[in-house]
Amino acid sequence: MVQQVRGVVAHGKGEPVRIETILVPDPGPGEAVVKVQACGVCHTDLHYREGGINDEFPFLLGHEAAGVVESVGEGVTEVAPGDFVILNWRAVCGQCRACRRGRPWYCFNTHNAKQKMTLADGTELTPALGIGAFAEKTLVAAGQCTKIDPAASPAAAGLLGCGVMAGLGAAINTGNVGRGDSVAVIGCGGVGGAALMGSRLAGAGRIIAVDVDERKLETARKLGATHTVNSRATDAVEAIRELTDGFGADVVIDAVGRPETYGQAFHARDLAGTVVLVGVPTPEMRLELPLLDVFGRGGALKSSWYGDCLPSRDFPMLIDLYLQGRLDLDAFVTEKIALDDVEESFARMQTGDVLRSVVEF
Repeated sequence: MVQQVRGVVAHGKGEPVRIETILVPDPGPGEAVVKVQACGVCHTDLHYREGGINDEFPFLLGHEAAGVVESVGEGVTEVAPGDFVILNWRAVCGQCRACRRGRPWYCFNTHNAKQKMTLADGTELTPALGIGAFAEKTLVAAGQCTKIDPAASPAAAGLLGCGVMAGLGAAINTGNVGRGDSVAVIGCGGVGGAALMGSRLAGAGRIIAVDVDERKLETARKLGATHTVNSRATDAVEAIRELTDGFGADVVIDAVGRPETYGQAFHARDLAGTVVLVGVPTPEMRLELPLLDVFGRGGALKSSWYGDCLPSRDFPMLIDLYLQGRLDLDAFVTEKIALDDVEESFARMQTGDVLRSVVEF
């Protein structure tokens, strides 16, 4: 039976979002309906509203979510009604060339629910990142549900669904930060903050936070930074080199995603060091680097997509660390808001006043 729920919909580029009645069908084969308990307000949702992802309006926004499986369709075995889950946008296929080579975190054929949720008039919705969790209930592929310990706070756990996992994974999975390594993180919002925390969790020795906002740098200290650099007042590359005995950092993570910050990351790494790009550029951006320097410095230039995570592996492990008190996911929850407050939270996001606003149902 089709259910009617409330959800946040973006109807056109730059238009304020609206609360609409959403029709959620019963799950078909391989699908699940999840009762959403909490969903973070991610910058990607704002990108959708601004038309920065694609133009497949109207969008049902929201994707950093945790909730309880309400029902499942035919053939679903990985989750069952009553399971507490984090929703993910990497439901690996198990069949593509990456999966067959034992690298499912690179899956080239991730899947979503085949049925569409709609508005009351039948207009089909495009769910953000195949999830659409700014709604009381949502329809997803069962593989997008990762079962975790129900003792975890939904508001904190849901953030692993996107931004916090992206930052943690950029450090731990992509950057392969190890004990005693020096790490610099450029951009200390939610993703950059998670990269700082991931670096500390991995045992990095010197963790340098770079930003232009002193408020974010203060937060960065709480999340694991041993040193901070205000790049509005100081040359970031020189400062990072000075803090690493003149060599540069072993791993530099660009959590901004602009040519200027990537250039800083490239020149601030040690010889044979690693640059990780996890900040998301816009389509018109172009990068220019001296090719001789790319050759001569060695090392690795990497991009981190979703923190190179495998949800079935990483989410339960990180939640265990959270419940042990070793990973402070609650630190990313700046405020808890109602579904009706999402548009206002976008404005607060632009001012840099919050790490994450989280919608609670």
